[in-house]
Amino acid sequence: MSDTQAPVRPRPVKALKYALLGILLCAAVGLACFFLGRSAAQNSKENVQLDAVVLETQLSQINQLATVSYQYTNMAQFSSSNDFYGVVIPFTTKKFILTYDGEIKAGVDLSQAEVQVGGTQVTVTLPTAQILSHEIDEGSIEVFDEKNSIFNPFTVEDFSSFQADQKAEMEQKALERGLLEQAAESARKSALALLLSALPEGYTLTVKYL
Repeated sequence: MSDTQAPVRPRPVKALKYALLGILLCAAVGLACFFLGRSAAQNSKENVQLDAVVLETQLSQINQLATVSYQYTNMAQFSSSNDFYGVVIPFTTKKFILTYDGEIKAGVDLSQAEVQVGGTQVTVTLPTAQILSHEIDEGSIEVFDEKNSIFNPFTVEDFSSFQADQKAEMEQKALERGLLEQAAESARKSALALLLSALPEGYTLTVKYL
């Protein structure tokens, strides 16, 4: 006569322990993925901000390359006299004619450029072009037909005022000939040349003005 053994039934307590352990492991894995993803997102955001700062720094280093120069030679006349109720007083007229060379520089201050990076799109916003400097070559000045008056001698204010007027007149001529437009285009090309060589493959670049 053979003995028949009853099947062994799993113990409820032991099965419950395995179930709880499985739940805890899943929760641990989920939390790890969450924190790793959050850390990666923060690192990605920091890298984007760093890239923008680096690009802005690179732009500021080519300021001199983004300028254009307008050189000129001009002839001008100065004349002044004292008057009495609209009538010129004799022997009070002073005048001169002179020629001189000057140079006007215009450009865009690339240190003020703003760079935004969104995914693979880089947008650069440049400030407007402006006149940066205007110098008259003192060594080029030649004076003709100078006439002085002992009753109305030349003063420092005469020359200062004359020079200021001449600069304003020449700057207006330069603007009418498109100096600022040339400066803006020069800055745009310089920014494109620099950043296109610095950006990884697959990035797109847009340059615009305020």
